[in-house]
Amino acid sequence: PLLRKNVLVFFDDILVYSKDWETHLVHLGEVLEEGVAVDPGKVISVLHWPQPKNVKGVRGFLGLTGYYRKFIRDYGKLARPLTDLTKKDGFKWGEKAQQAFDELKRKLTSAPVLALPDFTKSFVIECDASGGGIGAILMQDKKPIAYFSKALGVRNLTKSAYEKELMAVVLAVQHWRPYLLGRKFLVSTDQKSLKQLLQQRIVTAEQQNWTAKLLGYDFEIVYKQGKLNKGADALSRIHEGGEINAMSSQLIWLQEEQVKAENKEDEKLQKIMTEVQQDSEAWPGYEYKNGVLLYEGRLVLSQKSLLIPTMLEEFHSTPNGGHSGFYKTYRRIAANVYWIGMKGTIQEFVRKCDICQRQKYMATSPGGLLQPLPVPNQIWEDISMDFITGLPKSKGFEAIFVVVDRLSKYSHFIPLKHPYTAKSIAEVFCKEIVKLHGIPLSIVSDRDPIFSSSFWKELFKLQGTKLKMSTAYHPESDGQTEVVNRCLETYLRCFIADQPRTWVSWVHWAEYWFNTTFHSTTEKTPFEIVYGRPPPLLSRWVQGETRVEAVQRDLLDRDEALRQLKSQLLRAQEKMKSQADKRRTDRSFICGEWVFVKLRAHRQQSVVTRINAKLAARYYGPYPIVEKIGAVAYKLKLPEGSRVHPVFHVSLLKKAVGKYHEEEELPELLEEPIDVFEPEAVLATR
Repeated sequence: PLLRKNVLVFFDDILVYSKDWETHLVHLGEVLEEGVAVDPGKVISVLHWPQPKNVKGVRGFLGLTGYYRKFIRDYGKLARPLTDLTKKDGFKWGEKAQQAFDELKRKLTSAPVLALPDFTKSFVIECDASGGGIGAILMQDKKPIAYFSKALGVRNLTKSAYEKELMAVVLAVQHWRPYLLGRKFLVSTDQKSLKQLLQQRIVTAEQQNWTAKLLGYDFEIVYKQGKLNKGADALSRIHEGGEINAMSSQLIWLQEEQVKAENKEDEKLQKIMTEVQQDSEAWPGYEYKNGVLLYEGRLVLSQKSLLIPTMLEEFHSTPNGGHSGFYKTYRRIAANVYWIGMKGTIQEFVRKCDICQRQKYMATSPGGLLQPLPVPNQIWEDISMDFITGLPKSKGFEAIFVVVDRLSKYSHFIPLKHPYTAKSIAEVFCKEIVKLHGIPLSIVSDRDPIFSSSFWKELFKLQGTKLKMSTAYHPESDGQTEVVNRCLETYLRCFIADQPRTWVSWVHWAEYWFNTTFHSTTEKTPFEIVYGRPPPLLSRWVQGETRVEAVQRDLLDRDEALRQLKSQLLRAQEKMKSQADKRRTDRSFICGEWVFVKLRAHRQQSVVTRINAKLAARYYGPYPIVEKIGAVAYKLKLPEGSRVHPVFHVSLLKKAVGKYHEEEELPELLEEPIDVFEPEAVLATR
């Protein structure tokens, strides 16, 4: 009756106009006296809303009802079965969803009236917190004006009941700040300890943080038992997400006609389309709409569709796809289209991607089970050697030559001066090692240029010594010397960290310490194994004491010690292998297979020169396998000019998936290429 007389309505704006102030107050009272309520004429269509058939339909219904959620108490709780349907792969319409659907339609058409605020009267806030959320009601004269609820995050779920109740008070006051600032109001809570909030001593930083947000407000906290605070308690138990402003659009495929034509040629899809048109429940998930077959709302393609390779390239190999792994690529494609067997197709495409094979790390355990070297029969028959370099110059010395007996673990640490050559190292070896222990039968070393030189090889070949070198980029083959190096470096750091240039004066003490230290592997000291007696003590037990031992007894004890030593070493190797193999996989290849090679960061320039090591390829190749060396190493056919040993440990190899029948050239150099020279003639020899 008031419309166009003293009231105009434009969308959600209401204009009340009058001739004078007194009349205007009367007109305002007439408009607002019944409060704010839902217009039944506007929501009558909700009663005739059809049952949603998919996620899109559920979201549309929730979008409409959510607009009126402030009129419906416990809206979040009522709508929970429907919101659960919008989760990934969660659309399964059941009895609970139907009940929630019907209840929301009923609630919306019978929504309560919210009172309008009267700023001449005081406000009351009823607050409560439960295990999963907080809630509050703004009231006046025991009539609700507005509702507020909020779900607690993971971090806040672990807080105490007191902290949750305090949070409910603070957030409610902040939410209704325009109503409360500048006037006194009451806060009703069922947390009795909050009644003395403003008088008690604040102890924790959490309390200080929340209490500081209440400064400037004039309020009083009153205690109300939980059973009398039902409104706020119910709201606190609503798991209410944030409001969603959703826009929907229809995906238009430019190749729709092509898809239709391809699907008609597919016998299986043609059968599905025919049966779905006759019975929509014949093939769950499928629907035939506007001449197009859909599966869960996605366009269905034929397995032989020419669009599939394009889709794979677009969603995997482009910057948008980012060369993601199988699952991420699958999720991207599955959000748009569907075809029968799409998981297998995508998995095979990603597995054969050449760029992914070259650039990505292997997520599996390292390949190749541990292969310990055989235990030697006698001491100083089998030794291992290595260098410790990068030391500061000390009395002219800059490196340490480390020689270790593989059976007794007895070691020699020999300082060296730069530059040292294969010839000079051979002289040092004969002077310091051979004179004490004789010529060894085998030597294990890494691929240092000294040990791989023709001079070194020829020298020991003539003496009957076999050289055993670790495979390329796999120092674990020479792991014993690596351990000794770490022990020596640690010893020196402990004593000369403040004066590193004095290390040469401590090397002989380090050697004595290492050789007289008990080893858990052998259960003896290296000194005792080599000499058959405990190491001499620096101070005697009793001054003037002497010992007399029988020679035969000494020899028997020595032989027994060697026998026990070999037994201990074998047990230690078995234990080491068992532990190491837990973190490894048994990986093998056959001759003729093509593999990618992983090069260590400090060695990758041997095959290809790179400007930036961080962004360089992780794997190079592929290259064919020409020979199997031992149990866990393979020899590859590398490109001409490669400055790297062609034998690699299996952990550095990755099988090349795809068609690689022709040997590819070395990756293009990023800097100056490596020149390969071929001699024309030998002019002289000496």
